[in-house]
Amino acid sequence: MTNENENTNSDEPVKMQQEDLKPKPPPKIAPRGIRTFTVARQYDETGISGVGVVIEGVEYATGQVVLHWLFPPPRGGIAIFDSLNDFLKVHVKPHPKNKTIITYEDDEQMTFGDDEPEEKSE
Repeated sequence: MTNENENTNSDEPVKMQQEDLKPKPPPKIAPRGIRTFTVARQYDETGISGVGVVIEGVEYATGQVVLHWLFPPPRGGIAIFDSLNDFLKVHVKPHPKNKTIITYEDDEQMTFGDDEPEEKSE
C-alpha cells in the first residue's frame, strides 16, 4: 500500500494497489480498553445514596459505562449505560446541589454543580 502521507507534489500519478481501494469489512471485535473511575458526592440531595464515594465505574473503549453503586449494602447495585453522558443526564446533572466529583485512575477529574462541569488534570 502506498503511504497516504507521501509527498505527492510530482506530476506522476500515485500508484495504488486495487486491493487498497476496496472497502474493508468492520473488525470482528469491539475496541479494547477500560478506564476506571469513582463518583463522589459532597452532598446527597435525595437522601438515598449518601455522601463520599458512592459509585465505582468502568468506561470501556466503546464508550459504554458500567457502574457499581455502593448503596444499598451489602452488595449495592449494577447499572449499564450506553455512554458516560447518558449516566450524567440521569444521575448527575439533575442534582447540581450534590456537587459531584468524578475521578479517573489517572487523576483526571470532572466536577459538577453550580451550573457548569469542570475538567481538571493533574
